[in-house]
Amino acid sequence: MSSASYQAEELQDPSTLGDLISSLRSIFDSDRVNIEEVGDLLKSYKSNPRDWKQFAKFDRFRYTRNLIDEGNGKYNLMLLCWGEGHGSAIHDHADSHCFMKVMQGSLSEVRFSWPEKNSSSEGESEGKSEDETEDLKPMMELSRNLLPTDGVCYINDSMGLHRVENTSYSDTAVSLHLYCPPFEECSVFNQRTGHRSKAKVTFWSRYGNKPNVEEERPPEDN
Repeated sequence: MSSASYQAEELQDPSTLGDLISSLRSIFDSDRVNIEEVGDLLKSYKSNPRDWKQFAKFDRFRYTRNLIDEGNGKYNLMLLCWGEGHGSAIHDHADSHCFMKVMQGSLSEVRFSWPEKNSSSEGESEGKSEDETEDLKPMMELSRNLLPTDGVCYINDSMGLHRVENTSYSDTAVSLHLYCPPFEECSVFNQRTGHRSKAKVTFWSRYGNKPNVEEERPPEDN
């Protein structure tokens, strides 16, 4: 994807979620996609629950990922539903681009730097595997932002890691996420130790329908 400049007047503000999806598919038909154009398109769409309520599936215990569109195989567009107090683990994005737009309520996005090795532990790993010996510093928080309804943010792995939280204990929240290219696995991190583990990226529902399989849950917080 490219961050080169473009002519903003060429964009047409989508009035519905269907318009947004059509515009995204058109943008991603190109071999070179402008991340600024995608971000501005998401900002120009004003959330309307009538557009997305069919995809909004909540769980009382965990936030849910609900697939809306697979974008010709070039991206995944999904609706995440956050109950009161729900949050994600600290995670990366598997070398993909991540856009997030708040559709209802507000969400806290906390960014972290990648884990750093503790220099005092060098030379103590002889004869042991990396998982057994890697001594990392506690993860450093870089920023903390509260995104209101229709707020948009962007992150990729070169910018660090993040955790998303619904900090309200009285209101739910809903967010629209676009990952490009799609990925099936990412890394989640323990804030205190910096250690990572792999987590599968699964969907609670697809296209508004719950799969007839064992319930799929997002990875547990570390």
